[in-house]
Amino acid sequence: MRLCKVQLKNAEIRVGALVDDQVRLLDVGRNTLSDILHAEHASRLAHNLIDDRGPSVPTSEVTFLAPVDQQEIWAAGVTYKRSQEARERESVGAARFYDLVYTAPRPELFFKANAPRVSGPGQPVHVRRDSRWSVPEPELALVISPRLRIVGFTIGNDMSARDIEGENPLYLPQAKVYDRSCSIGPVITLAEAMPPLADVSIRLLIERSNAVVFDGSTSIARMARPFDDLVEWLGRENSFPQGVVLLTGTGIVPPDDFSLAPNDQVHIDISGVGRLSNPVAWRE
Repeated sequence: MRLCKVQLKNAEIRVGALVDDQVRLLDVGRNTLSDILHAEHASRLAHNLIDDRGPSVPTSEVTFLAPVDQQEIWAAGVTYKRSQEARERESVGAARFYDLVYTAPRPELFFKANAPRVSGPGQPVHVRRDSRWSVPEPELALVISPRLRIVGFTIGNDMSARDIEGENPLYLPQAKVYDRSCSIGPVITLAEAMPPLADVSIRLLIERSNAVVFDGSTSIARMARPFDDLVEWLGRENSFPQGVVLLTGTGIVPPDDFSLAPNDQVHIDISGVGRLSNPVAWRE
C-alpha cells in the first residue's frame, strides 16, 4: 500500500491511499498520516479507514503534499562509494576523513530539516545564492516510527552546496540545512509493499530548457551500510516521539562541472515508490 497526503480542489487536505491513478481517501477523523504509519498494523488500519462512501479521486485532480507531519528529517552521508569519491574531490584536505567515514563503524548522520522547511512534489527546491556549485542528491528515505521501526519508504532530495562544504567540512550545516533544501514524496510505500531492496533502483534526471542535462542511476544494492544499522546509530542517545525520516545517502553525483540553476527541473525515480519532481529556484 502507498499512502499520501493530498490537497483537494476545495483546498481540503486529506490522507489517501494511491491505487493505480486514483487516490482512495481515508476517513481518518482526527488522526494524522503519522498515526496510521506508527500503528502496530499500518496497512490493516489504512484498509479499514478507506472511505467507501466517497469516490476515488483521479491523481490529476489533487495536489500531492510532502507526506510528513511533525517528523524531523535526518540524513546519512557517504554510504555509497560514488559519494565518498565526490566528497574527497570537493575537499582535498578532508579526503582522509571522508575515507574513514565510509569505512568506519559509525556512520555520518546529520539533521537535515524540520517539516516547515520541506518541499513537496512540484514545489520548488532552493539553491543558495552564496553557492556556485549546487546539486540534488536523490535518496531512498526511511520512514521510522517513534519505536525506531522502519514502517515505510519514500523519495528524498538532499540538496547540497558542494562548494561550501568543500571549503571546510565544518560548513556542512550551511551546505545542507536551509529553507527548501529538502524535498520528500510523493507517497510512502509501506514496508511490506516494497520490492526486495536489493532490486530497488534510483534514477536522477535533470532538465534545463526542456532538454536533459543529466541522467544517472544506481541501485540500493551498492549501499555500503544496512538500513537497520543506520537506524540503530540514529537512535543512540536520541528519541523521536513524532517519528523521523532518514535519507540514506546518494550514489548518483553529477559531473564536477555541473551546477543546478533556477528553472531546472529535477526528477527522481525510485522503483516501488514512484517519481518525485521539483523545480529549482532561488529563495525569495
